[in-house]
Amino acid sequence: MGISFSLSEEQAQLREGARLFAENILSKVEAAIAPYGTPEERFNQLKPFYQDMVDAGFVNALVPESDGGTGMSSLSFALACEELARVDVNVPSAILGTGLSLQPIIHFGTPEQKKRFFSPFLSGQPALGALAFTESAGGANYASPEPGAGAQTIATRDGNEWVINGKKSYTTNGTGWNREGVELMTVLCRTSADLPPDESLAVIIIEKGTPGVETVGIIDTMGHRAVISPQIVFNNVRVPIDNMIGVPGQGQEIMETTFSWTGALIGAACVGRMRAAFDAAYAFAKAEKRSGPVPIIDYQNVGYMLADIKMKIEAARYLAWKAADQYDKTGGRDRELANISKVFNSELSVQAVYDAMRLIGVDAYSDLSPIPAIMQDVLCFPIYDGGNMGVRRRQMHEMMRNTNYDPVAVAAGLNSIHD
Repeated sequence: MGISFSLSEEQAQLREGARLFAENILSKVEAAIAPYGTPEERFNQLKPFYQDMVDAGFVNALVPESDGGTGMSSLSFALACEELARVDVNVPSAILGTGLSLQPIIHFGTPEQKKRFFSPFLSGQPALGALAFTESAGGANYASPEPGAGAQTIATRDGNEWVINGKKSYTTNGTGWNREGVELMTVLCRTSADLPPDESLAVIIIEKGTPGVETVGIIDTMGHRAVISPQIVFNNVRVPIDNMIGVPGQGQEIMETTFSWTGALIGAACVGRMRAAFDAAYAFAKAEKRSGPVPIIDYQNVGYMLADIKMKIEAARYLAWKAADQYDKTGGRDRELANISKVFNSELSVQAVYDAMRLIGVDAYSDLSPIPAIMQDVLCFPIYDGGNMGVRRRQMHEMMRNTNYDPVAVAAGLNSIHD
């Protein structure tokens, strides 16, 4: 009895549908954002494309079936994500940003919270969610137990309300369309500056229209040119006590579970951008003679480089599939493969795109080639969504320090940490 890597008929149809959607819809994003000089202007041009993704069911699919959505599996999302990211990384990033904001509610929310907070994302409108995770000083040490370190956004209880003060950066989607705010913002904070994170780190939801949430700056990033990365300040933001997800002290568990969802999906997005680079290099090699007698693909050096890029793509794809499948089978409880996929694929994508750049030569450093824009996008993958050095590798290190860690469990689809 063998292990099947074949797609079901439903999965194949999903993948083909995502490919067609990307080619017919997302292929227009680049031209739509090109005339605009600021990240906020470019982001606002994404709204009709985001609506197209809503209409295609991608936002509804973020919500589990039990809560009224279609509950697309992580593996299905990974299949779609590769196809979408091959053509455009901006609109899929807005979808993933929304999904990140919902993950804490999916895994740790009460039935009442799910009913209330999921409602905007089932309405058919271009609803956005944002995860306010990264502190202005960085997010790598968000759970540091040292006094004065770790998350510095503080939620203080005042009667039946939490009063939130602090500042966050790189809050994807955080402005909402045209600075109208997001439908919900999921905020990592502490309930006391004096208590350690295992007693105080918490997650609280801020709903659209809540006073005191202010955008104070927009960070202009090298790649992901239409992904909005605002700096958000919370000035005495008051929300009901019931807006806390879980309990104080559960924040680290909630965040690690949340980022496990995106691990395989970012791994799949990396495959999509690598494919875009391979396609450009392959077309170049077949068409260009570069002053020689034959197209350069006839030379071994070029052929070997193309083969190396293709091997990277295939290895990364199956790792992303495995990580997504593991996430589905363990309900997000096993985090090892999610982190492996995010770290390995993101760093491999940079190597693969650089190989494509070397193959093409100096034109790949200019506007004569799509490669520079692809490189700008992939350089982001290792350092965002829980940076590889600061967050992802630390989680793996912590697993390995656990006396119940099993190094071969994930190969068999089991939890890396035995109960």
